[in-house]
Amino acid sequence: MNSHATALAPKSVLQRPLRALAGLLSPRYFVLRASTAAAAIAGGLVQTFVFARVLNPQDFSIFILIGTFGLSLWLFDLGAAKILYVRQRERHLTASTEPAVPAQSSAVVLLYGLIVLTGSLLCFAVMAARPSVNLGRAAECALFFSFSALNLVWFPLRNVSNAVDEFIAFETLEAVRRVGHIALILGMLIGLPIFISMLLANLLWFVVLAACIARLVRKGALALQITGVFAALTAFWRGNRTELLRSGNYAMAELTVYNFPYMVVPLMFGLGAPTIILDTVFKIFRGATLIYAAGLDPLVPRQTRAFAERDAATLKKATLLATVLCAIPTVALCALLWFAGDRVFAVLLGPAATVPASVIPILIVLLIANMIQNVASCLLQHTGFFREIARVATFLVVAMATMTGIVYVAGFDIVGFIGAYTAVYIAGAGLYIAYVVRKPFRIAAQGHV
Repeated sequence: MNSHATALAPKSVLQRPLRALAGLLSPRYFVLRASTAAAAIAGGLVQTFVFARVLNPQDFSIFILIGTFGLSLWLFDLGAAKILYVRQRERHLTASTEPAVPAQSSAVVLLYGLIVLTGSLLCFAVMAARPSVNLGRAAECALFFSFSALNLVWFPLRNVSNAVDEFIAFETLEAVRRVGHIALILGMLIGLPIFISMLLANLLWFVVLAACIARLVRKGALALQITGVFAALTAFWRGNRTELLRSGNYAMAELTVYNFPYMVVPLMFGLGAPTIILDTVFKIFRGATLIYAAGLDPLVPRQTRAFAERDAATLKKATLLATVLCAIPTVALCALLWFAGDRVFAVLLGPAATVPASVIPILIVLLIANMIQNVASCLLQHTGFFREIARVATFLVVAMATMTGIVYVAGFDIVGFIGAYTAVYIAGAGLYIAYVVRKPFRIAAQGHV
C-alpha cells in the first residue's frame, strides 16, 4: 500500500499544477490565440519576403509607408474598443437586455468602416495625382491601404466578441483570415497580380467581418440598424467622455512611439534600403507583441481578481506566470536571431536590402524590453492605472523626439537611429516596472482598507 502510494506520488505532483493550469486557461482558446498570434507574425514576414521579390526597392518602401498609414488609423479608436468591452461585459454578466450598448457598439463599428473607406479613397486620389503613378498602381495602393486599415474595424469586434464569450468563434474566423491572407500574398510569387491579390484579400476581409457581425447580432451584442447612428455615437461620447480622453491620450502616444520612425527614417535616410531595414526590424519587434497577447490575456482575470481582493501573493504569482509565458517565445526568437539572424534577414529580403549585423543584438535587447513593457502595461491597464501608463507613454513621445533631434545633429546612420530608439524604449520599460511595483503590487500588499 505504501509502495503503491509512493509510486503514484510523482504523478500526482505533476498533475496538480496541470489541473491548476487547466482551470486557469481554456486549452482550445489558448491554442487558437497562440496560433493566430503566430500567424500574424508569419503574415508580416511573408509580406516582406514577397514584396522584396515582386517590387523594386522604391515601390517596396512606398507600400511600407501606405501600410503604416493604414494601420495608423487605430489612432481614431481612442480606446473606445476597450470601453465597449467593459460595457458589453457588464451587460452580458448581468443578462441585461437594454438596447443602448449594442446600438453604440454597432455605431462605432459602422463609423470605423466609414473611416477606412474614406482613407482608401483618399489614398487612391493622392497616388493617382502623382505623375509617375498610373490608375492601376493607384488602385493597388488603395486596396493595400484598405487591407491594412480594416484592422480598425476588426478591433472593436474582437473586444465585443470576447466580452460576450464568443472568443472561440472570433479566433476561428481570425485563423481563417490569417491563413487566407498569407496564401493570397504568397500567390504573388507564382504570378498572381498585386491588384487581384489585394482585391481578393479585401473580399476575404468582408466575408469574415460579415460572419462576425451576423453572429454578434444573433447574440444580441450588436444592433442591425442604420438609423440613429449619430445619436448612439453622441450617447457613447457623453457617457464615456472621461475614459475616452484618458485612454485616447495613451493610445495617441503609443501610436506615435511605434509609428513615427516610419515618418522620420525616409526623411532622414531616404526611401529604399533604410526604410526596408526599419520595417523588417519593426515587423519582428511589433509582431512579438501579438505573441505576448496569447500569454497575457488568459492571466488578466486572475490578476484583476487578486488585485480586487488585495491578494498580493496571487497577483505576483499570476504576473510571474504571464512573464514566463511571454519569455518562452522571446527566448526562442532571440536565440534564432543570435545564431541565424543574418541568414533569416537574407532569406526575407533577398536583393532588396541587407540588414547590418550590428542590428541583430540591438533587436534582441529591444525584444526583451518589449516583453517587459507588455507584461507591465497589461497589468497597469487592466487594474485601472490609466493615468500612470499615459504618463509613461507621454514621456516616451518627448524622449523619442529629443532622441531623433540628437541622431540628426550627430549624423547617425539607420543603425544608430535604431540603437538610440532602443535606449529610449528601455527607459520606458523601466518606468512601467516602477509603476507596477509602486501601484498594483504595493496597493495589493496593503490589504483591505
